[in-house]
Amino acid sequence: MKSNLINNYRMGGYLLVAIGLINLRYQTGQSGVVSHSLTIIIPGAILLAATWIPALAKKLESRAVQAITITLGLILIAYAVIN
Repeated sequence: MKSNLINNYRMGGYLLVAIGLINLRYQTGQSGVVSHSLTIIIPGAILLAATWIPALAKKLESRAVQAITITLGLILIAYAVIN
């Protein structure tokens, strides 16, 4: 179970980084595109890094952290689509 959960977190982190980079590429020329893209990329990179640090990966297993992470991830995805 732990392995699947950590893999899901990693895929979520990769997803946010990818969406942020796509956002950066396709909105080149727009004002504030770097800050908008970094708003998506940085949390994804932090989440991805947290899965490789054993102490943080252990904390990611709690239900409260799972709920918060899913909520923030969905908000960031919506932000990327709306932005």
